[in-house]
Amino acid sequence: MERLKEQGVVLGIGDDAAVVEAPPGSGGALQWLLAVDTMVETVHFNGATMAEADVGWKALAANISDIAAMGGEPRHALISVSAPRAWEPARVRRLYDGLYACAEHYGVAVVGGDTTSSPGQLVVAVTVVGTVTAGKAIRRSGAQPGDAVFVTGPVGMAAAGLHYLLAAAEAGGGQFVPLAAAEAAGTAALVQAHRRPAPSVRAARMLAARGTVSSLNDISDGLASEAWEIAEASGVKILLREGQLPVSGSMASYASCAGIRPLEWILNGGEDYVLLGTISGSDAAAAKAELMEAGLPLYLIGEVEAGQASVEMITEGKAGIDPNRQYPKQRTRIDKRGYNHFTD
Repeated sequence: MERLKEQGVVLGIGDDAAVVEAPPGSGGALQWLLAVDTMVETVHFNGATMAEADVGWKALAANISDIAAMGGEPRHALISVSAPRAWEPARVRRLYDGLYACAEHYGVAVVGGDTTSSPGQLVVAVTVVGTVTAGKAIRRSGAQPGDAVFVTGPVGMAAAGLHYLLAAAEAGGGQFVPLAAAEAAGTAALVQAHRRPAPSVRAARMLAARGTVSSLNDISDGLASEAWEIAEASGVKILLREGQLPVSGSMASYASCAGIRPLEWILNGGEDYVLLGTISGSDAAAAKAELMEAGLPLYLIGEVEAGQASVEMITEGKAGIDPNRQYPKQRTRIDKRGYNHFTD
């Protein structure tokens, strides 16, 4: 640990991004945020669900979301691509088109990387460097009893989009599913959520500026899993209110057709890359109003309670997600699920 401090490491492994002191001469006003993610063909995507440009966009977006989850601003990116030898140069160019489109959208400069051949699947590894005001990085470990729990957008849409894409690809003999087909099926918004997630960078910066956000986490592995991470890091109980969880109309409609409860996608789907966080209860309503005025969503979905680290769902009367169910008021412990690369 002492060696890490000597090297300027403020926060290492265990959060969405590492925090490193800015180099001498910078005035000490900022600190660096460093994050890296890897996407592997057949693990994170396949040719039936995502085009090459979608893969590039999503690979960078996942890292940008990690920077946002620390309350920071993404600035630079390094890209490493290992492509199968069978890939034509045009396919690799389309992959980079998606990467650069995402970089331009979020003001990130791609400053280097590496391109190699792969003996099998495509592998894309992205490192993003961001900045945060010194001492102001928002961690998972700051949630306090009395805080409100929020998300910066609907949850579960990406998982619903993937479900549709896999079903449509299977019905079509494994062929790529164009967006036009999703539009015809009423699932275009779900497909876009899966293929081109939109990290909550602007919302994160606005929330961080208020100084009342106590914890943040980005939803990559599902709401339940990320809530558990905050609960365990902070040593608190996270209470989610089912009736306050945002459900998009397109997801509710598709879930009904597919015979799946939206709550399953919301809790365990993942890859939404919106933010889950906690904020002082006294500032929650004002924060929501400020973001709404800026055209950004903020949904208050629960509260933080003292107690052993856990996540619980509260259902109240008819306030639950499924309008056809009768909900007795109850508190149910939520399992720590979500995607795990070594067990799923």
